[in-house]
Amino acid sequence: MTSKTLTVTIDRGASGPDRFDVPAHDNQTVLDVVSWVQQNADPTLSYRFACRVGMCGSCAMMVNGVPRWTCRTHVSKVVQDGAVNIGPLRNLPVVKDLVVDMDPFFDKWVGAEGVHHGALTRDDPIAAVDETSAARVEANAGIECINCSVCYAACDTVAGNPDYLGPAALQRAWTLLNDAKDEGRLAILDAVSGTGGCHNCHAMGSCTTYCPNDLDPMSAIAGLKRETARSFFRRGR
Repeated sequence: MTSKTLTVTIDRGASGPDRFDVPAHDNQTVLDVVSWVQQNADPTLSYRFACRVGMCGSCAMMVNGVPRWTCRTHVSKVVQDGAVNIGPLRNLPVVKDLVVDMDPFFDKWVGAEGVHHGALTRDDPIAAVDETSAARVEANAGIECINCSVCYAACDTVAGNPDYLGPAALQRAWTLLNDAKDEGRLAILDAVSGTGGCHNCHAMGSCTTYCPNDLDPMSAIAGLKRETARSFFRRGR
């Protein structure tokens, strides 16, 4: 970058955008920029972050219209004519400034039966898991999801259909469906085949494109579509 300052526009929801001139530095991240604004220009600016190293996902925001982890997004990769636009994640209610309400996101995990359905007690032996099985491979493929909601913010189906469960919840359902230790197969299939379920997905692939952990929710959703169709015909509905 040739300029010594960045023009940073922060979308603050109902109060509108604010513009700040922020000192430019080598290896500067978008989270560094937001932190500078809060510490030096406007202490009322609200935002979330925790680990700063791409482990927690809490610093996710829209950067030039794209959902990203701001701690791992270097300004040099996104700056356009010396300017960067930062806003709260799309598809979620804004609490204040860059902070969104994550409750709808997690409510949809519950709606997709994205919770472990156990049958054993602590007195039972630990269930054996075949790590080489095809089902276990599918389960492991999405297990690194950290609930950052980047895929949810990227999803145009969520934007147009608030009942849609979304890619993260559906990927979690697919993980559990393939987990030999989970006893909720029918409950999961019923949950993801109903209103707002996997068949609402238009397979545009934004979830997979923007996942910071290189996961593939679109393939997981395709798997759910196949399994719900098979279950429909098996049960003679």
